[in-house]
Amino acid sequence: MGSVKEYFSSLGSGISSLLKGMQVTGKEFITPKITERYPENRETHHVPARFRAILELIYDEEGNHKCIACGICERNCPNGTISLTTKMVDTADGKKKRKLDRYQYDLGSCTFCQLCVSSCPQNALRFSNDFEQATFTRDKLVKKLNYLPEKEEPAPTPEQLAKIQAEREAKIAAAKAAMEAKKAAEAAAVKGAEEASSTSSENQ
Repeated sequence: MGSVKEYFSSLGSGISSLLKGMQVTGKEFITPKITERYPENRETHHVPARFRAILELIYDEEGNHKCIACGICERNCPNGTISLTTKMVDTADGKKKRKLDRYQYDLGSCTFCQLCVSSCPQNALRFSNDFEQATFTRDKLVKKLNYLPEKEEPAPTPEQLAKIQAEREAKIAAAKAAMEAKKAAEAAAVKGAEEASSTSSENQ
């Protein structure tokens, strides 16, 4: 008896799901059809702003980008789509600074997961919605994102040079003062130990 009940119960649920599916399919018969006249309507065709087509560096009006070549995007990429090459340059204050030399991006292996964009600490990356990226060879899918020439480090002004020199002299003076204070403390400790030793010998 139980098997008969289960049979009719499963039969009813099957008919119900079939009717729901036919309802969805039936709506397509009365839905107006839309034909895209591509590429004739390329200029007026609307692409959603959130559509991810290709990764790119964000350049400002002066041709500068915010990438500091930290490599976080390269490490977070799940399939090695991003490859960074860096170089070390000398700054005006005599320090070393790492800069971006080449930002290589393989569109053919990108999964558009956006981990690189969301993990960038400088907000230097974004996905454009330019969907026309088809090529005849896979080699052309490998792109250099830092396509603009890198600008040289700006020369410091006399005020900046004076400030750097003052900071350097202040650090040297502070280091000398700390060294003298350390020597004075050590001398005082030695003197105190000698006085304690002489006092102890006199008492004996």
